[in-house]
Amino acid sequence: MTSGKGAPGSSSHAPDPGNGPPDPGNHLPGSTGTVPLLEPRAPIPPIVSDPGILADAVRALRAGTGPVAVDAERASGYRYGQRAYLVQFWRERAGTVLIDPIRCPDLAGIDAALRDTEAVLHAASQDLPCLAELGYQPRRIFDTELAGRLLGFPRVALATLVEEMLGLRMEKGHSAADWSTRPLPAAWLRYAALDVEVLVDLRHALSARLDAVGKTEWARQEFAAVLATGPPKPRREPWRRTSGIHRVRARRGLAAVRELWRARDEIAQRLDLSPGRVLPDAAIVEAARTMPATPSELNVIPGFTGRNARRRASTWLRALARARDSAEDGLPEASLQGDGPPPASRWAERDPVAARRLEAARTVVTALADEHNVPSENLLQPDTVRRLAWNPPAVLTAASVADVLAAHGARPWQVELTVAPLAGALRRLHDKGEA
Repeated sequence: MTSGKGAPGSSSHAPDPGNGPPDPGNHLPGSTGTVPLLEPRAPIPPIVSDPGILADAVRALRAGTGPVAVDAERASGYRYGQRAYLVQFWRERAGTVLIDPIRCPDLAGIDAALRDTEAVLHAASQDLPCLAELGYQPRRIFDTELAGRLLGFPRVALATLVEEMLGLRMEKGHSAADWSTRPLPAAWLRYAALDVEVLVDLRHALSARLDAVGKTEWARQEFAAVLATGPPKPRREPWRRTSGIHRVRARRGLAAVRELWRARDEIAQRLDLSPGRVLPDAAIVEAARTMPATPSELNVIPGFTGRNARRRASTWLRALARARDSAEDGLPEASLQGDGPPPASRWAERDPVAARRLEAARTVVTALADEHNVPSENLLQPDTVRRLAWNPPAVLTAASVADVLAAHGARPWQVELTVAPLAGALRRLHDKGEA
């Protein structure tokens, strides 16, 4: 833990409250108006790796004031799953807390201490699941990335927003590091400490901007929706997410992708390795297209020549044999049948009327998004637009369209902005006999 510099409650990174948040145009990346952010306000504290020291951290965070900044570092490209390998907190009057969640996997004490405290995160949906696994589940959040989107910033990476809103240029380069490394290098810890140290200042600047343009309520509803969504449900057939699978046309080839993916996943989980480090997706796809049956045929495929893949050649060949020997009725379908509409690229051929509705709805959403300076996907989720166009209400009124939008997750502010224009556009198509 560290204490912030200056008087209690002060923040050396905060924008001048008399002038409000800086204009995004005044602090472009690399401009002379930015100040390099190289060191935290106070020395980086030791990592909390003992339950006794964790109790001290809990007391410090409880005694702090204002929102708490929260971040988590994972090792997605190196380890299996999305567990956290470092958790960072920062709060005024408490300073920085860095926790090793492998040694201290229970953050229920912090959760209780901060029960009524707003948590400030960047891209909250990425960190909330791994934090929940540790017992920390904030009840209120402010998502700086989402706030940036609602304000129409074209780039919403943390470093970019900090530079444009606070005039501070952050170091980049450690976000994709192997955070399971022990001991963690000092440069990584400095990066991790700075990540949370600027979050509360950024939150205040973005909040002021949201209020100035009348989007505070939009943000409140969006933050609540992130909390309400919870972790994503397991995919029915996760092997279909294999990169490049569109190159596999035959159903037996898809069976090979499935069997190789499952074999790789079992190994990766057992060894706690990222699946791509066991066998690359590109190797799975190429093997599914060529169906090698011998070690020599397998070993000429790029991706199977690395040490990890080569030592398990018999495992891959058995997986391919299972796909080759599968009965016809056991082969996967060409595409997964979901509960929603088909891919939009097929609409023109399959249902031209629905395709015209989709084009009209997309035009409305794009125009409204431009008018309100917000990305179209944040104004209304593309899946919601597709579902409305594919299966519109029988009677096209504002009320009936609003019911459809709300049923598919649209927030009240989104419904309020889009319902009348969408209902009008669909009704005009219908009245002209085009939909």
